[in-house]
Amino acid sequence: MQLTTILLSLFAAAASAAPASGSCPAPARKFGIMALRSASPIHFGQVSASQSKLVLHLPESKLDAQCADGKAREDAIFYIRDGELFLFGNDKVQQFFVDRSGMGQGVLQYFNKGETSLGSRFELKGWAVDENDNLTFNGAGLLACPSTADSSWYIWVSVGNDKPAGQEGCLGFNARTLTNANPVKCTYSTYA
Repeated sequence: MQLTTILLSLFAAAASAAPASGSCPAPARKFGIMALRSASPIHFGQVSASQSKLVLHLPESKLDAQCADGKAREDAIFYIRDGELFLFGNDKVQQFFVDRSGMGQGVLQYFNKGETSLGSRFELKGWAVDENDNLTFNGAGLLACPSTADSSWYIWVSVGNDKPAGQEGCLGFNARTLTNANPVKCTYSTYA
């Protein structure tokens, strides 16, 4: 009898400690992205954000994010909310869209939410982290294409075309998400 009373007391205490329905959702996980493609020039590359695009091996001279700590950052910080991908930032909400149409061929870019009106072919939802901690868009992986101007690689969503916009030398890769326990807020550059 006493054991039953003790167990009931423990269950009641646990129930009262549980969050009430309608409480605030848990904060979204903040993460960086590292490219995994063995025996390639992009293997272990950190993903940066600049001029509305995601980039691997962005030259230091082109790091242009305005960060709360005042430092130039090579690694962009992301989070997912309700299947939509965002950059972890200051005042501006910077969100990603994908264009998988024949015109876009998997283009992946970010924009300042509220400042830009998107067309109907641009998709916002579909982002997830899979069981291996890789970022995907509606189950599709990412693709990196080399720049002709420098050593950087621009990132696209893989839509079954290994030469988006006619680019040569593109490589598919696993976009491994790495939790950032102490993320720094940044505002990343967009097209001028």
